[in-house]
Amino acid sequence: MRFGCFISPLHPIGEDLNLLYQRDMEFVELVDSLNYEELWIGEHHSAGWGTIPAPELFIAAAAERTRRIKFATGVTALPYHHPFLVADRAIQLDHQTRGRFILGGGAGSVISDMHMFGIDPQSTRERTAQAMETVVALLAGETVTRDEGWFKLVDARLQLDPFTPGGPEVTVASAATPFGVKLAGRLGISVLSHAAPPWGAVRAGLSLGLERLADQWRHHEEAAAEAGRQVSRDDWRLVVPVHVAPTSEEALDDIREGWLRQRNELWIDTFAIPMSRNPQSGAKAFEATVAANGIIAGDVEHVVGAITKLQEITGGFGTLLISCQDWASREAQRRSLDLFARFVVPRFRGTADRLRASNDWAAANRTAMQEAGFAARTKAMAEHGGTETDGDAAARA
Repeated sequence: MRFGCFISPLHPIGEDLNLLYQRDMEFVELVDSLNYEELWIGEHHSAGWGTIPAPELFIAAAAERTRRIKFATGVTALPYHHPFLVADRAIQLDHQTRGRFILGGGAGSVISDMHMFGIDPQSTRERTAQAMETVVALLAGETVTRDEGWFKLVDARLQLDPFTPGGPEVTVASAATPFGVKLAGRLGISVLSHAAPPWGAVRAGLSLGLERLADQWRHHEEAAAEAGRQVSRDDWRLVVPVHVAPTSEEALDDIREGWLRQRNELWIDTFAIPMSRNPQSGAKAFEATVAANGIIAGDVEHVVGAITKLQEITGGFGTLLISCQDWASREAQRRSLDLFARFVVPRFRGTADRLRASNDWAAANRTAMQEAGFAARTKAMAEHGGTETDGDAAARA
């Protein structure tokens, strides 16, 4: 399994914007230093909390500060962009990152963005399919002539060869409906699934989404089969909030207040998600979301168990992306990422297995090895002179 981070980013309003950008760049350097393999950056144009309107610009700068981590647009809102420019920028970033760029595309999720651009929200999925079909064809080196009304191409082809053989990886995001996974299966590209609604709501008629993940993969496989393609679970990414602390109680305490603030100020007051602002209702929603693994928060053992359960529910996936939110303090966020990288990842990657096996072997044979050591020292003292130390006598006893 591979591990990465997904940031919108969403920041509570009130902090200096320029310092926020610096803070986000420091975050990039942190996750690269902790050996996370991917970082996804979102695109937002309104509502105040989302502060990056051009993830490609952010990625171009961040790539110069890092050594190995891959970057992805999470996601490029395809209905807002001419698909030729999306493909062109992807090839340029493929070069500027030296093969560390992934193009993530989707329909967009912020209705106020669509309103400003004069886009009917009901048209975004159709536009996404039209744009992604075009982007995939262009990246494959095809010449495209196409007129969809909102964009037009005549004998269009990319003049740049990719840095990565075959071009950068392309991914479609999927959230509430199977539209994205079906589109990805039909086009033969990878898919990213959000494991729960972004607001983490628990109410009648709204599922957290974990139980539907297996169905998402089924839709992806069926669409691929109909198109004569094969798909691999290794190419499936899941996004879920994760927070690790020394104890499970501390982990929940770290994020509770920030989660409730985002729920009230963004999901309810800004996006008008129909949920109660009553503190008791919010507390119950938080507890229910955590209990259902819509948020994974706890100590190392709890987090390992929750991810294992997620594997079982889905049938297996290739990459877990931590949805990094501004729920905890900066210090607690850094500690969580550090604990996850140092102690959770090895449990799934096996990077501590040889050390553990070596320790087990030494412990299992300790008596014979101690006796051999004592015998060697006794012989040396007999041959060369010397006296037994208190430590030798204590150890032998």
